[in-house]
Amino acid sequence: MTSSTTASAGASDGIESPYAWARLVVSLLLMTIGGSGMYSATVVLPQIQAEFDISRSEASLPYTLTMIGFGLGSMLMGRLSDRFGVLVTIVLGTLGISAGFIWAGSAESLWQYSLAQFLLIGMLGSASTMTPLVADTSQWFTRRRGIALAVCMSGNYVAGAFWPPIMQHFIDSAGWRPTYIGIGVFCLITMLPLALTYRRRPPAQPAGMPPATQKRRQAPFMIEASRSNPAQPLGLSPGTLQALLATAGVACCVAMAMPQVHIVAYCGDLGFGAARGAEMLALMLGLGIVSRLVSGWISDRIGGLRTLLLGSVLQGVALLLFLPSNGLVSLYVVSALFGLFQGGIVPAYALVVREYFAPQESGSRVGVILTATLLGMALGGWMSGAIFDLTGSYRAAFMNGIAWNLLNVSIISFLLLRARRPGKWAVVGSDPTRGLTP
Repeated sequence: MTSSTTASAGASDGIESPYAWARLVVSLLLMTIGGSGMYSATVVLPQIQAEFDISRSEASLPYTLTMIGFGLGSMLMGRLSDRFGVLVTIVLGTLGISAGFIWAGSAESLWQYSLAQFLLIGMLGSASTMTPLVADTSQWFTRRRGIALAVCMSGNYVAGAFWPPIMQHFIDSAGWRPTYIGIGVFCLITMLPLALTYRRRPPAQPAGMPPATQKRRQAPFMIEASRSNPAQPLGLSPGTLQALLATAGVACCVAMAMPQVHIVAYCGDLGFGAARGAEMLALMLGLGIVSRLVSGWISDRIGGLRTLLLGSVLQGVALLLFLPSNGLVSLYVVSALFGLFQGGIVPAYALVVREYFAPQESGSRVGVILTATLLGMALGGWMSGAIFDLTGSYRAAFMNGIAWNLLNVSIISFLLLRARRPGKWAVVGSDPTRGLTP
């Protein structure tokens, strides 16, 4: 009787149990709330420029520092979560993001506002609701791990769809400072109760449980990936391949940052008002959720590199479409297309790492490459503002984004060409039961 009761309890709160799915929903909520810090500096960019009487590039600096803090904090919070558990990082992040919004809303100078965005909102706050939650989710799912991670990682895009119009509404009615302080209080009273969900440690993985990917029939592209020698992936050293992927990550996200960071200010310059720009940003990021889920489905069939190339080419097309678009309707349409095209790019990098690097190295290598993408967002946000200051318009900034996107496409095309010759990089002595050359 006792053993039966224990088994029943384990089934109700173990791997892929109702509790695991409930925990995933809480992770999605926390990532959505914590993601407010990623978009706040974008929405208030025009107000910051006017408040402190600064240039557009200087007004873009807080966003750049937020993304740098996010990248550094993701690695820090990941380590703290491994050592002390995800509950500790969520509580620390909640206190950080709440204090950061309140401090930023009371800042008397640009450097105070920027420091609050970098240290408290980016490094401690938003970062605590990304890497630790993704790592935690991966431990509660096996067969459905892919869709669970896709749902969890969609949280930052849900935040992008939810927060900009909400922030803009309160900025217009009450001002940016009360809006910031109000968000800080909201984060405190909502995130702390949700953090109690993580008091339970992840369950131990059952011994001998095969990963979900081993239960599926391998597609032809997976044979190509599996034949790549982890000691010399695609005929390159692991460090070289990681450097190429990191460079591609910076390049694609410099391009990605141009519309995401400056669409609100761009609409204001065109005379449509900041509220329309906030709506376009929300549309862009909301459709990014759809893109992220669909791209995950596509990558299971064509592989990480092909998905990465597809998303990058389509992102370049959307950037080109921004150039002739200066009407309200056309900007809404192109913003929607941009969201649909670019949402699956960053997750594809993680899949490429899993395909071509040794499994025991995947965590650290994914961390490095995702940090590179965040640095690309930071660089792109500042660079677009600087180009605007030099030229007086965003046309050259869009052209700059297209050039960086071409660099990304070139790198991924080079890697994909090498992937099409798997036999040359095959591992000697591969398992013949997997259909590989011995």
